[in-house]
Amino acid sequence: MKVKFILPAAVALLFAFGASAQEITEAAKERAASLVKQMTLDEKLEYIGGYNSFYIRAIPRLGIPEIKMSDGPQGVRNDTKSTLYPSGIVTASTWNRDLARKVGEQIGSDCRARGVGFILGPGVNMYRSPLCGRNFEYFGEDPYLASETAVQYIEGVQGKGVIATVKHFCGNNEEWDRHNVSSEVDERTLQELYLTTFRKAVEEAKVGAVMSSYNMLNGQHMTENPHLIQDIMRGQWGFQGIYMSDWNATYTGIAAANAGLDLEMPSGKYMNPEALRKAIGDGVVDERTIDEKVQHILQTLIAFGMFDRPQKDTTIPLNDPKSDEVALEVAREGIVLLKNDDGVLPLGKGKYVVMGPNADHVAIGGGSGAVHPITTVTFAQAFDAMGKKYKSTLLVSQDGASLASGESRKAIASADAVVYCAGLDKSIEREGSDRSYGLPAEQIEMMDSIAAINPNLIVVMNCGGAVDFGGWASKAKAIVYAMYPGQEGGKAVAEIITGKVNPSGKLAYSISKRIEDEPCYDSYHETSGVSGFRKTDLKKILYAEGLFTGYRGYDRNGVAPLYPFGYGMSYTTFGFSNLKVKKAGKKGNAYTISFDISNTGKTDGAEVAQVYVGAVDPKVVRPVKELKGYEKVYLKKGEKKNVKITLSDEAFHYYDVVSKQFVVAPGDYRIFVGSSSRDTELGPATVTIAPSGN
Repeated sequence: MKVKFILPAAVALLFAFGASAQEITEAAKERAASLVKQMTLDEKLEYIGGYNSFYIRAIPRLGIPEIKMSDGPQGVRNDTKSTLYPSGIVTASTWNRDLARKVGEQIGSDCRARGVGFILGPGVNMYRSPLCGRNFEYFGEDPYLASETAVQYIEGVQGKGVIATVKHFCGNNEEWDRHNVSSEVDERTLQELYLTTFRKAVEEAKVGAVMSSYNMLNGQHMTENPHLIQDIMRGQWGFQGIYMSDWNATYTGIAAANAGLDLEMPSGKYMNPEALRKAIGDGVVDERTIDEKVQHILQTLIAFGMFDRPQKDTTIPLNDPKSDEVALEVAREGIVLLKNDDGVLPLGKGKYVVMGPNADHVAIGGGSGAVHPITTVTFAQAFDAMGKKYKSTLLVSQDGASLASGESRKAIASADAVVYCAGLDKSIEREGSDRSYGLPAEQIEMMDSIAAINPNLIVVMNCGGAVDFGGWASKAKAIVYAMYPGQEGGKAVAEIITGKVNPSGKLAYSISKRIEDEPCYDSYHETSGVSGFRKTDLKKILYAEGLFTGYRGYDRNGVAPLYPFGYGMSYTTFGFSNLKVKKAGKKGNAYTISFDISNTGKTDGAEVAQVYVGAVDPKVVRPVKELKGYEKVYLKKGEKKNVKITLSDEAFHYYDVVSKQFVVAPGDYRIFVGSSSRDTELGPATVTIAPSGN
């Protein structure tokens, strides 16, 4: 049965602007409460379990509509073809807030074109190890960059009248045995690293829904954790939306009901009338607890206008050129140039060979993050279409041994350069399992063979996290780190290697020289190697590195990564100068950091200015420095711009485990400015924060 919508003029006007769609108002709460009072107990108990895999059920007699969800976060996935955007790690690698918002807006628009009410994204779990199978969906190793990206994405989605679902809450930093492992994280590390992006999604972006993880956190499943759900998420952060389970991530009905889970997906396997009616009768679960869950769901749907208009907007084309253009923009700005020896790129006029498993294939990560695109452009197709200036030969289905043979060897030897498209895809890197660090052996063999024939080897790398660069990388003249750049990624790579686009992406995670250098190497899967940690029947993953993951760990350990967090090359050069630090306002601890950036090369381009902060003599252990501000700056050749970045109190705070709150300690703090976490050309400048009250 279909529910009829009557759209008042005032509501239509409200959603034309969209911004207020993110707020759960008192009016929405009152309207929801009225509906809850009219529902029978069985209706309420059925309502808190999904149905038909991706739907919230309708209650026609009360005018409650059926609401459809869709997997994300790289686009609308379920029962449709849609724009395949670059993966989350590429979006983060743009370091461009405006582009992150555009991705959200267009995904929201794609949802409305298909009648989808929830997009199950963004994924915001921290990149802890390159082995995690879902790193490609996330926004990297740093909570500040991830948070800034996520907030823009969420606001973009929700401005279109679609509910964003931030996931996976929390500590889901590996896919290995994800239903049975417990992430063992100390309180300070949890607050400063692994909860930060969820907190900002709630407090700043007013996200409509939060999804649980599969894993346990400190021995407790996240559908059964009242401290995280009620005390922190709802109590401290003020979350008023829907807390749903991941699909089949609910393990008991009564515990989940009492802990604060609102909606069990994909169905009410545990939270259903049969399971909970008796518990209510026995006084084990209070009916008011069920009312609260229904209230959360209804008030969110009402606030997003889903009771007052059809969710499907037929004025938006299913194959939207705007969506494809945003996908291309993100790929252009997110792809990272890691190496360019002898200025081999951009390619000039000449003859080129295009090879490799991903040359004529759009590589994507697997699982719920996959999207079925309407159109795709492979690198081979895009490069072939670049014009007669670039004469390319596509060689496929070759292995290293077959290159002692005939025409292939001749073509490679006579080429001005060979572009080898290497890396992973959904068969290796995907939801539900972790992956190895090394590339497939046949790819390494092939690159060795090519380099022996033609020294101008250019590698285009597809992957969602770091891979082993040992051996093959030293033989490549250039490395274009494309990750999973979406349906338009082939075109973006072709534009970058030919110089039509100047690369400006920056790494959202560190790439180590070897897997043993990873800060969590000894405690990623098994914890038996961790001193003093007793093995138990429960599979516990001890976050032994604590705060010192990613670049924080490399700074502390004195180990240099192969490519640092924030790194990325350009076809032009930039200079930083004239650093100034000034107090911003009379109250609080805000400071304005100003400096100049100059394009000192011969090509227009963009640089990402990164601001890092570190305490000089901290009373508690703290990282050497942490990212606390950034800005992407576009400069024509020879141009200079002044950049101002304001640091708030949060740039200096840490989580105090005694008072159980974030605090700013008095003392001196160093300010660094530069082009990566290792290349801080300016600073340190020092600011002094006085004791509170002074």
